[in-house]
Amino acid sequence: METNQNQQEEVVAVRKNGDGDIVELKFASGRVVDYHQAQAMAKSGQIQNVNVFKGRDGDDHLRSNPDGIKENNLDNLPIF
Repeated sequence: METNQNQQEEVVAVRKNGDGDIVELKFASGRVVDYHQAQAMAKSGQIQNVNVFKGRDGDDHLRSNPDGIKENNLDNLPIF
């Protein structure tokens, strides 16, 4: 089943904790979700240009789809 890109959320900003880890994502729609909810959304194709991968620690992590543009990486998005 293919996901309609028009229905996908676009991440425009992130909130980080004191350690610099992303804890929330803000979408262009204004909606804010926590990291775990965003992981579930990314797994089901609901977020544009974001995927989930299993890190060396064995946990799932979010990352931007590789496109060679550093500015749109999740860590480089504006803070809200």
